Amino acid sequence: MTYQYSYKDCLESAERITWRVEDLIGGDKTLDFSKPFMPENLVRTKALDFLSADEQRTLNQIRGHAYLSIFGVTEEFILPYVLDHARPYLNGDDYRARAFLEFASEEAKHIHLFRRFAEEFAKGFGTPCKVIGPADAIAKHILSHHPLSVALVILHIEWMTQRHYVEGVKDSQGIERRFESLLRHHWMEEAQHAKLDTLMVEAIAAKMTPAEIESAIDGYVAIGGFLDTGLMQQTEFDLAAFEAATGRRLDAAEREKFLKAQHQSNRWTYLGSGMSHPKFLECVGKLSEAKAQMIRDAAPAFS
Repeated sequence: MTYQYSYKDCLESAERITWRVEDLIGGDKTLDFSKPFMPENLVRTKALDFLSADEQRTLNQIRGHAYLSIFGVTEEFILPYVLDHARPYLNGDDYRARAFLEFASEEAKHIHLFRRFAEEFAKGFGTPCKVIGPADAIAKHILSHHPLSVALVILHIEWMTQRHYVEGVKDSQGIERRFESLLRHHWMEEAQHAKLDTLMVEAIAAKMTPAEIESAIDGYVAIGGFLDTGLMQQTEFDLAAFEAATGRRLDAAEREKFLKAQHQSNRWTYLGSGMSHPKFLECVGKLSEAKAQMIRDAAPAFS
């Protein structure tokens, strides 16, 4: 194990981060629709060489809207889960209780953040963009799994978010500055959440047998399959929004290429980038090296 996290250190780091949603969006802080919103390594619009540069930018922005919505969905189940996990510790370890309550507070802020960006997007884009949901139904399905399965999904998401900023935005040029700011500020807080969730995974697993742990990891994989089905639906929604926004009807060959390439792009963004993250695999390997290897073997299909 190469990580050593503590509740006290995570809390102290979190308390040094003091940004507000109002600092990032709203009022005169509007979105610039002349710019792409998302890093190319996540959206992969340039692979669709039958689209013009303007059409690729439009698709990039549609993918940005989907990113806001999908993260809004994930935060909807993370928040109640973290609150439920924190409740037994309210009269125990002060640093643990405060760290998890801070975690929950920040997740509530992220829900607000993604909603406000989605509202600004709707004001400026001009074309409705459908998204998967409803969020409460997705949350209910995910939360029906074993708590360790859900904790692993959350850990996957936290490390995935780190990768999105560090690999996609940190050294990138030309991304719309409000969106770059959203990704950067989200990254700041999720860095602490990834550490806290690692501690949460270990605490839950400590009370389980090896067989129960392996079953829960299988549950994590099953949730991934459920989300992958949703990503295919989201890809179809994005295609419909693209055609409505551009007035261009793709032919059958173009539609097939679009759906195949964009579904794989979505798979990397929300599945592959998390399940292949070294820190995520290290945590899973501590629980079951066999299951960690299973995930390593599966990851290339989502790259």
